[in-house]
Amino acid sequence: MKRMIFSLLVVVLFCSCSDKQESMSELIDRAMNVAIVQYKDMNETLRQNAFPKTTAPDGSLETSGKYWWCSGFYPGTLWYLYEYSLDTSIRNLAEEYTEMLDPLKFVTNDHDVGFQLYCSYGNGLRLTGNPDYKEVLYTGAHSLYSRFKPSVGCIKSWDNKKWSYPVIIDNMMNLELLMFVAKNFDCDSLKIASCKHANTTMKNHFRDNYSTYHLVDYNPVNGSIIRKQTVQGLSDGSSWARGQAWALYGYTMMFRETGTVNYLEQAQHVANYLINHPNMPKDCIPYWDFNTTDADDYRDSSAAAIMASALIELSTFIKDKDISQKYLGVAETQLRELASDDYLAAPGKNNHFILMHGVGNLPGNQEVDVPLTYGDYYFVEALMRYDKMVLDKNMLQASLR
Repeated sequence: MKRMIFSLLVVVLFCSCSDKQESMSELIDRAMNVAIVQYKDMNETLRQNAFPKTTAPDGSLETSGKYWWCSGFYPGTLWYLYEYSLDTSIRNLAEEYTEMLDPLKFVTNDHDVGFQLYCSYGNGLRLTGNPDYKEVLYTGAHSLYSRFKPSVGCIKSWDNKKWSYPVIIDNMMNLELLMFVAKNFDCDSLKIASCKHANTTMKNHFRDNYSTYHLVDYNPVNGSIIRKQTVQGLSDGSSWARGQAWALYGYTMMFRETGTVNYLEQAQHVANYLINHPNMPKDCIPYWDFNTTDADDYRDSSAAAIMASALIELSTFIKDKDISQKYLGVAETQLRELASDDYLAAPGKNNHFILMHGVGNLPGNQEVDVPLTYGDYYFVEALMRYDKMVLDKNMLQASLR
């Protein structure tokens, strides 16, 4: 389902209102049109070789270089916007910013190469078939694999003297790169490492209620646990919202890639924990940490976007129609709220980011109540997933009746 995009239409759609609730198809059209305008205009403000990151404390656009962990999200979002619109100018931007990341395929001192390369080159390969992109993913996956230590059973996240062998829940997201290369290049060692990492994380990161710690520090010699922390959360024992979202997304993805039922069950456990949490707001945009007691505390639009994208996919794997619909219903609630004036930026505002009100690292006083490039990415991905996994499916079923 492809649409013609007109800037004037964006403004009309954004400003119009009606007593009747818009359909999800209408919502997706409206939000994606805004996203296209924002990201085209954002390119005009970027310095050469810079990637959008967030809004700085002084209100200006804050950017990063290619080696910052978020660098793959801008080109990744551009690829989704191209897929939606078939606008060749967006494709040109996506190719330009994707190919700036080529040197990252040799990075071996950081686990985030999965985020950086799969969101950019992965989407680019999916949409263009460019064989050069496939080589970058292959080389990058092996660079990431070099950080796997069998004695621990996990890929090391950070090279930081504060910890011996830190593994963060975010690392589940980077397994998608390994699984792609394992499948497409017949690299069993990468699949084995991914599954071992997922299994070890399942065993050690999660509490009895299926909430997750942010970080587990291991002894690199024998894999014993040194300590467990929630570095970017309210406390070590709290449920940092984005960390829970990474877990939900990561195990949903691992079930998709392996068919292993334990991963599906883990994803459901995490989903149920989040959906049924007494501190989950009615609009399903979580507080930055589920354990906050401040009713006026910061919400995290990025966590909501990641959750929505994961729940949409998870709903397609659930045979029980009531449970599947429950997951999809929560995702729809999140998308409706994120696409409202409370979170979706007006064209030309918000430093041309799509979503407002994300929280990066509140304890570190970094990126608090600001747009976040990864929030934009997973919001657009969630809209595309809803379009393809739900709306297209419904249209197909209707045509067969």
